[in-house]
Amino acid sequence: MPIYEYHATGKKSCEHCAETFEIMQKLSDKSLKSCPVCHHPVSRKVSLPSPSNSNPTLQQGELEKHGFTQFKKVEKGVYEKTAGKGPRYISDKEDP
Repeated sequence: MPIYEYHATGKKSCEHCAETFEIMQKLSDKSLKSCPVCHHPVSRKVSLPSPSNSNPTLQQGELEKHGFTQFKKVEKGVYEKTAGKGPRYISDKEDP
């Protein structure tokens, strides 16, 4: 259920609605018309949503699980594998 923010619309208000107050309501619920404490008119504020992150994270275990390989730079032109399948090192240097 989303949390909605409300604020007093008139000059009269109580401590509860003077600034803003939050209330959890169903999406199907109608917006409040009055403060639940003092019954003076209120209106709902438009506020930013707080979406949850359902995407996979780029943590080492998650990378391997999703079939990715990760390398970390060790020195110029040399990379070491930190996650996944593949060679332990990648290098653009020629072997002596």
